[in-house]
Amino acid sequence: MPQLTGGRVLREALRGQAGRITGSALLSTGHQAGEAMVPVVIGMVVDRAVGTGSSSELLLWLAVLGAVFLTLSFSFRFGARLGERAAEQAGHLLRVRLTDRVLDRRGGADTGRLPGALASVATSDAARVGMIALVLPLGVAGILGLVVGAVALLRVSLPLGLLVLFGTPLMMGLAHVLGRPLQRRSEVEQDRIAHTAGLAADMVGGLRVLKGIGAERAAAERYRLSSRAALTATVHAARAKSWHDGTLLAVNGLFLAVVALVGGRLAADGTISIGALIAAVGMAQYLIGPLSMLVWVNGELAQGRGSAVRIAEVLASAPAVGGDAPLPGPVTGRLAVRGLTHAGLRGLDLDVTAGQLVGLVTADPAHAEALVDLLGREREPDSGTITLDGHDLSTLDPEAVRGALLVAAHDADLFEGTLRDNVVAPAGSNGNGPGLPHQRTSPADTHGLLSAALAASGADEVAATLDGGVDGALAERGRSLSGGQRQRVALARALAADAPVLVLHEPTTAVDAVTELHIVHGVRRLREGRTTIVITTSPALLAAADTVHFVADGALTASGTHEQLVREHTGYRATVLA
Repeated sequence: MPQLTGGRVLREALRGQAGRITGSALLSTGHQAGEAMVPVVIGMVVDRAVGTGSSSELLLWLAVLGAVFLTLSFSFRFGARLGERAAEQAGHLLRVRLTDRVLDRRGGADTGRLPGALASVATSDAARVGMIALVLPLGVAGILGLVVGAVALLRVSLPLGLLVLFGTPLMMGLAHVLGRPLQRRSEVEQDRIAHTAGLAADMVGGLRVLKGIGAERAAAERYRLSSRAALTATVHAARAKSWHDGTLLAVNGLFLAVVALVGGRLAADGTISIGALIAAVGMAQYLIGPLSMLVWVNGELAQGRGSAVRIAEVLASAPAVGGDAPLPGPVTGRLAVRGLTHAGLRGLDLDVTAGQLVGLVTADPAHAEALVDLLGREREPDSGTITLDGHDLSTLDPEAVRGALLVAAHDADLFEGTLRDNVVAPAGSNGNGPGLPHQRTSPADTHGLLSAALAASGADEVAATLDGGVDGALAERGRSLSGGQRQRVALARALAADAPVLVLHEPTTAVDAVTELHIVHGVRRLREGRTTIVITTSPALLAAADTVHFVADGALTASGTHEQLVREHTGYRATVLA
């Protein structure tokens, strides 16, 4: 498969709108041709009607002039409509394509990119590339308008026509050369703007954390520096565009002045008639339009090419994980880790028996994050394997794995909507809503699942505080709830998924001791007979586990019950009871 480049993204976007672009180009060409014919027809009125005093000739050529205006007006209206539709549709399809890539089950599009930066690519850059579907027909129309004007001038005067025919390609070549610096600076501008937008989105999302640790000033200074860099890049791009447009307009003005000067000399020498002179001067004035249009088109093309490069980088992002084999069923929940090396983990070996509640403690929190990423199929390990019922996860379809092995991250987000919809899939969604899974679809099953998950997680108390109970509304990201309430709702969602294997990462850090004990008993009861792994340092959760594994220095150090490890292992005791 050929490498995805900015040029290829641009070509594919335009190819998808070929019909509309062609129609817009034809109609826009009709408009430009009509504009070019106006001074020619006026010259004919002067020579054949006014000069001769013929009323019939006057009426005839006035009718011709009216038909020309009718044609160019109709062409402009519907040509612009087709061009706008092509631009909007091309931009929309690019946004859909980018969204599909970002949401691809294999991941990888967000690697090294903030969410706001991806949003900027999907909005601003997609719009700029889509804009080319509008400007391209206008560019074609402008060139053909110049050709029509040149042909008309050839009929009036051979020197004038040749001057325009040979001068126009030189003008186009100059425009292309002048557009290169604009393209480069446009790429830098969009990159800086995207980074600043991503930083702003990141700060807004973590505002409570920033206030909690007193880092508002540091965060504000970081944003200020990024914003200044974006402003500087924007100013440079604006200067490049001004220099580009101004230089071309100045050269265009000189070119048109030469055309008018040559036409005036020819009329003064008697080589052309008065009507022909009027047509030549009018044509010189008309040429300002298509030449100015070509300047604008060239600037838009330069910016669009820069945006296409950025879009191509996102679309061509390497997948974070692979695998496409279906997951054989039914899943019993037996997990085995062999020689796992990744982000500080060093040859980790681990066995999880099917149906057990297993505690997993890591001396380094970064190792816990690495395990969450690997078990959730967000990343591939550097080496080693993780198997589920003997099947290597790296060979399986990531979506199938996540349906059977659900990882509930510590920082799970809630959604704007009802509490019910945040815990179980809305009716009619075929189980693919926030609750993720796949097994219960009848209203009775859904209701029973919701009640059990809310009770086990303590989120039934959250429902009791809402107007409407489980149908009460939550604000965006659950900001209308406290931290502990959000954590309980997220845990309820994970339990409601009813996955064969459930991995919970620090699910009770924001709740009090009494609520935590209630959650421990609820999770134990609801997950009876199914594999549950709790990555935590909470003594209450670990005391309820059948087996606890302790990972230190990236390797498995000890296994046993919580009581045994507290009594016998100094490192475990320091990690859990500190």
